[in-house]
Amino acid sequence: MAMLESVLIANRGEIACRIIRTAKRLGMRTIAVYSEADANALFVQMADEAYLIGPAPARESYLRIDKIIEVARHAGVASIHPGYGFLSERAEFAEACAANGIVFVGPPASAIKAMGLKDAAKALVQQAGVPVVPGYHGSKQDPDFLRQKAYEIGYPVLIKAVAGGGGKGMKRVEKAADFDAALESAQREASSAFGDPRVLVEKYVLSPRHIEIQVFADAHGNVVHLFERDCSLQRRHQKVIEEAPAPDMTPEMRDAMGRAAVEAARAVGYVGAGTVEFIADGREGLRPDRFYFMEMNTRLQVEHPVTEAITGLDLVELQFRAASGEKLPFTQDDLTINGHAVEARLYAEDPEKEFLPSTGKLWALEFPEGEGIRIDTGVEAGAEVTPYYDPMIAKVIAHGDTRDEALSKLADALGQTVVAGPKTNTAFLKKLCEAEDFRVGRFDTGFIDRNLDALGVGPQPLDEVAASFGAAALISREIDRLRMSEHLKNDEPSSPWSQPDGFQLLGTRSVGMALRVDGERVEAREVFSAEHRGASTVAVGTSDPWADEQVDREVEAPHGVYVIRNGRQTLVQPYDPFDVDLEHMDEGGAVKAPMHGKLVAVFVQPGDKVEKGQRLAIVEAMKMEHVLVAPSDGEVAEIAAEPGAQVAEGARLIVLKAEEE
Repeated sequence: MAMLESVLIANRGEIACRIIRTAKRLGMRTIAVYSEADANALFVQMADEAYLIGPAPARESYLRIDKIIEVARHAGVASIHPGYGFLSERAEFAEACAANGIVFVGPPASAIKAMGLKDAAKALVQQAGVPVVPGYHGSKQDPDFLRQKAYEIGYPVLIKAVAGGGGKGMKRVEKAADFDAALESAQREASSAFGDPRVLVEKYVLSPRHIEIQVFADAHGNVVHLFERDCSLQRRHQKVIEEAPAPDMTPEMRDAMGRAAVEAARAVGYVGAGTVEFIADGREGLRPDRFYFMEMNTRLQVEHPVTEAITGLDLVELQFRAASGEKLPFTQDDLTINGHAVEARLYAEDPEKEFLPSTGKLWALEFPEGEGIRIDTGVEAGAEVTPYYDPMIAKVIAHGDTRDEALSKLADALGQTVVAGPKTNTAFLKKLCEAEDFRVGRFDTGFIDRNLDALGVGPQPLDEVAASFGAAALISREIDRLRMSEHLKNDEPSSPWSQPDGFQLLGTRSVGMALRVDGERVEAREVFSAEHRGASTVAVGTSDPWADEQVDREVEAPHGVYVIRNGRQTLVQPYDPFDVDLEHMDEGGAVKAPMHGKLVAVFVQPGDKVEKGQRLAIVEAMKMEHVLVAPSDGEVAEIAAEPGAQVAEGARLIVLKAEEE
C-alpha cells in the first residue's frame, strides 16, 4: 500500500521535530500548526508549511480541534499525527479527522474511548483476565462518598484523573485529614488539563515499580509487544528517567506482562502504537503474580526512544505504515532485545527551589555527540522557554551493551551538556545516574523523594569557584570598557597612571567590584601579581579558582555571565545599587508568584487570620499546580490579584501583616 503523502503535526516542541524528521525521510510533506508563542520555534522552521492557529494558551490554540481541522482542509493533508499530550487521546479529534476524510495516525476513536477513561478501561481489561489495582473505579463523584471509599481501601491511596495521564490530576494521600484538599486539587488539574474533573481512588502499592509494555498493532489483527520500559524514577508522579529493558526483569514476568498487554490491546481493537502501564509490587523483586494494570496510553510515549534503541525500530515510521494500512513487517518471535537504553528528561526547572519551572532566553544550548548518544529537542540556542507549555528542553538518551554502560554514558553526556539561561535539572539528573542504589537496582517510585538531599535538591551554598570565574570575566569586561572609553576621549596614548586596572609601581595591584550572584550581593576583588605570570585571580569569599579548579563553560550575556560547573548554573551580574524594586519595598509579608503562570485559586480574603504553612493560593504553570502557603502567622492585609489572572514571576499576590502582640 502507498505511504501517506502528507501529514499535519497537531503538536509542538521536540515531538513535532521528531515526527517531522521521520516524515521527511519517508518523503512526506510536513505541515506544522503553531501558537503565537511558538512563531519562531524550531519545529515551525523544520516543517514544509506552517500555520498560526491562535494565542499562546493551549486552550486557544493546540486544543482547538476546529482550527486544526480547518488548517488540515486548507492544506489538503492526507493525515494528522497528534504526537503526545494535547489532543492525542481525544476521541472527538480522531472522529473529526475521519469525518473530514483525514487519516488519524493513531488508534480508532473507539479504542481511545475504551481506554481513555481509567475506570472503564480497568473493567474492560479485567474481563480479559488482566489484574488491576484494588480501588474504586465507579462513576459516583460525591466527595463524602470518595472519602469513605478511601477509608475502606486503606491509606495511603492515590487519587487519579479518570481521563488523561502524565501525572496531571494525580495525588498521593497519606491520611484522611489530607483527602479533601488533595481531591479538590486533583479535580482542578484534571479539569484544566483534560476537560474532565472526574477521578478514581486506588490503593497505593508499597515499593511500587512503574513498568510499562510497548504494544503495536496493525489493522489486520496482528498485535505484538516491543518489550518493557521501567519508568520508576518519578517526581510528583511524572517520569524523570526511563530505561529499557527493566532491571531484574525475569523471562517469566516479561512473558506474563507482555501477554497481558497484548490482550488489553486486542480487547479494544487497537491499531498503531500504544503503551500499557502496570504497577508492580517490588518488595520481593519482580514477580509475575504481583503486577497490576493501571492504564493504557493510546498514543506514542515520551520515552519511546529507549524502545527504539533496544529494538532498532522507528516507532513513528511504524505508526505511519500502520495508518497507511500496511501489515506489521514482523512477528513476536522476530523481536529481540539489543543492549540497554536510558533516557533523561532535561527540564527548565530549578531543583534548588522545589523544581519550580524556569523561563527565559536560552543564551547557550549545547549537547554532546558520540556513539550511543541521541538528543531529541525542540529548541535551540536563542529560543525562549515560555510559561505556557511543558518545560522540557530535551531528552538525552544513551544506549550501551549493558545497563551500567548505558548509565555511565548518560551521566557523561549530561556532564557535557551546556544550558545557560533558565535553570535546569541537569546536575540533578547526573546525580541520579550516579546514585549507587539506583545503579545496583535498589529503587522504586519513591526513590527520588527519599534521596532529595543526596541529589542536590533544595537550597545549596554559593558556588564560590563559579562565582569567582564569573567575577573575573565581568571585571575584565569592565576594564576593557573603561580603557576603550579613555582611548576614545583622548587620541594620545594613555598614561599608566590612568589605567583602570589598579596600576602601581610597587606591591600587588587589585581591582574591586560589587556583584550580584544568583540574586545575592557579594564583593569580588581581582588581584594582579607576578606569582601568576601576569595573569589574575579573583577572590569571592574564600575561593581561589587558580587552585586546580575549573568550570565547564562561561556564557556571556548583556546582563551578566552564566557559569556552568558540574551541571549547575551560576549567574554573575554587576551590582546596581539603583536597581531596587521600589513597588515591593517593605513587604516582608508579601506572598509573590514563584513563576509566570495563572492564579487559579485564592483561599483567603482580607481580614482572615492565617497560620504558618496554611494554603493561601494556587498558581498553575507549565501544566502543574503550585501551592502557595503562609510564610508565618498573620492577618491577610491585601489580595493583589484575582483568580484567573495571568501573573508574572515575582508579582505580589497576597500581603500579610504580622499579628500584633
